[in-house]
Amino acid sequence: MKSEKHSKQQSSTIRRIIFLLLLFTAFIFAISRLSEVQQVAETMQKGDWRWLGLGILAHLLWLITMAACFQELYAILGLKEKLVRLLLLYTAANFVNIVAPSAGIGGMAIFLDDASKNDHNPGRVTTAAALYILLDYFAILSFVALGLIALFRRNQLNGGEIAAAILLLLLAITFATLLYLGMRSEEKMARLLSWSSRKINGLLRPLLKRDYINPARAAEFARDLAEGLKQVRHHPTSLIKPALLALLGKALLNSVLAFIFLAFGQTITLGTLVGGFSISYLFVIISPTPAGLGFVEGAMSLALTSLRVPFTQSIILTLSYRGITFWLTLVYGIIALRFVNRLTPTPAEEIQ
Repeated sequence: MKSEKHSKQQSSTIRRIIFLLLLFTAFIFAISRLSEVQQVAETMQKGDWRWLGLGILAHLLWLITMAACFQELYAILGLKEKLVRLLLLYTAANFVNIVAPSAGIGGMAIFLDDASKNDHNPGRVTTAAALYILLDYFAILSFVALGLIALFRRNQLNGGEIAAAILLLLLAITFATLLYLGMRSEEKMARLLSWSSRKINGLLRPLLKRDYINPARAAEFARDLAEGLKQVRHHPTSLIKPALLALLGKALLNSVLAFIFLAFGQTITLGTLVGGFSISYLFVIISPTPAGLGFVEGAMSLALTSLRVPFTQSIILTLSYRGITFWLTLVYGIIALRFVNRLTPTPAEEIQ
């Protein structure tokens, strides 16, 4: 009994330490980008706050929609969780992915840690996160296709945007193939992940002087994932609703940009709106910086300019859009992480 109590106290202490480290990292991150924060704040002060307020509301609705998408995926995999809890987890996961970029692994750890507190099956939670990433790719590719068409019709499509879109498509296909393998054969997926881990270790061992990925852990991950994917295999049409929610989420982010256009008196056309949004989000995913910081601002400004938005105005629109979708996400994430750190375990409810 004492040992169990000591273990819980130790776990609580570790969580507090991790929270403080993430908070410190966020502080350093914000200080290093202070000039950009000030520039965004000064730019947004020039806009009509009625429209900007609607943009902020649309952004909040996006977070809620993404949490609802996770709730649907949890339900498909036999897990029941409250929307508010998933909203906090999703917002905190976004924060972690920004301040500690790790290809989404850091954010996934937020969900897995909560799963361990609630005795949820880690394989099912991992599968929910993996399916969410796949649906997110599907949703953004849908908008990117429309954006590329808009650029093509105006003879403004260039090689960089095409290359970025192809890279995103290849990532989505690779991820979908991996999940399909896991759905069809646990053994094949385990072999693929073990082979991949050996190749990655071979590349990184000269630099790290150790294995970066434990092959045994890769096999364990394959087993967990395959266990969760069995649920999807038997009911594939159940993915329609979360897929629609993923599309709705991108539409809400698009509406944030629309409200910013209105806030600064810029004429809106559907092609300009979708083209600017899709190119910006494309570089959020494929850029090497946190949430595309630096890359998105440049790509989005150029995309809007090529879509006949005056250059100065395109910079103002881009900074304001990033002020809401990037910097506010960071602020919400800090608040959510604090609440996540205080969430009490709830009895796990698995849908039979």
